[in-house]
Amino acid sequence: MAKRLALLVLGLVVTPVLAAPPVGAATPQRCPPAVAMTPLPSPAEGAQVARAAPAAAPGTYSDRLRPTALGWPVLDHWCVWIEPAGSQTAGNDPASAEAQRQMQWQQAVVAALEQWQSLLPITVVERADQAQVRIWRRRPPLQRLADGRTRASHGRSLLQVLQVRRGNEEHPEPRVEVLLSPGQRALALQATALHELGHAFGLWGHSDEAGDAMAAVPGAAPVLRLSPRDRATMRWLLHQGDRLQTPSGPAQNQAAAPRPPQAPKAD
Repeated sequence: MAKRLALLVLGLVVTPVLAAPPVGAATPQRCPPAVAMTPLPSPAEGAQVARAAPAAAPGTYSDRLRPTALGWPVLDHWCVWIEPAGSQTAGNDPASAEAQRQMQWQQAVVAALEQWQSLLPITVVERADQAQVRIWRRRPPLQRLADGRTRASHGRSLLQVLQVRRGNEEHPEPRVEVLLSPGQRALALQATALHELGHAFGLWGHSDEAGDAMAAVPGAAPVLRLSPRDRATMRWLLHQGDRLQTPSGPAQNQAAAPRPPQAPKAD
C-alpha cells in the first residue's frame, strides 16, 4: 500500500494526496464535485479574444491581459487538484529515485501555491471533479508554430469555460488544465509552477519585465516569489466586474473523468 505523502506547508489548506479520502469523509463545503458540465463558447487560442486592451493600471501589466469571450475567468475561491504522487509507476519503495522525483515535484507545486494563496483563497482537494484547476505531472506536447517549426516548453495551461452544476447551484466557471514537466531542477520547476498558476487564476497574458513571475521571457534566475507588479495586477483583476456570464442553456452533459489535456494553449 502506498504510504501517505506528508507535505510541509504554511497556511495552505492541503489534504493528503497519495491515499484516497476516508470512507464517509465530508466533501469540502467550498468544493463540491461537479455533477454536470457543458462547454460554453470560448475563443480560439485559450483566453485571447478580439477585445480592446484595458488601460494599464499604475504599477501593473493589466493592459497585457485579455478576458475570455464571456468575461474575466476569475473566482472568489479556487479549488485545486494536484496529480497524486504514485499515480505514475514509482514502485512500492518510497526511497526510490522516481518516488523522490515525484515528492520534489509535489513540493515545488505546493510552494508555488503558497505564493498565490497570499492573494487568493485556495483549497487543495483530493478529487479532480471538485477542482477548477487541475495540475498534471506531464511534459507538455510540442507546440507547432505558424511557420511549421515546433516549440517545447516545461509548462503549459489550457483554459475552457464550462457551465457547471455543483450541488443545487449552476453557473459558468473556468476549468484550467496545467501541465508541469517533471524534467526540471527543483527551483526551475517551482518558477514554472508559479507562472502557470498565474494563468490558471486569471492572468491570461504576460508581463514585459523579467523580474515578474508572469514574464513572457524569464530572466537568468528563477522567479520564486510574486513581484509587487504581479500582486498589483492580480488585485486589479479581482476588482474587475465583467466576470464570466452564462450565454444561455443549462448544463446537461455528465462530468468527464479526469485526464490531461492533449493540446494546451498558454505557456
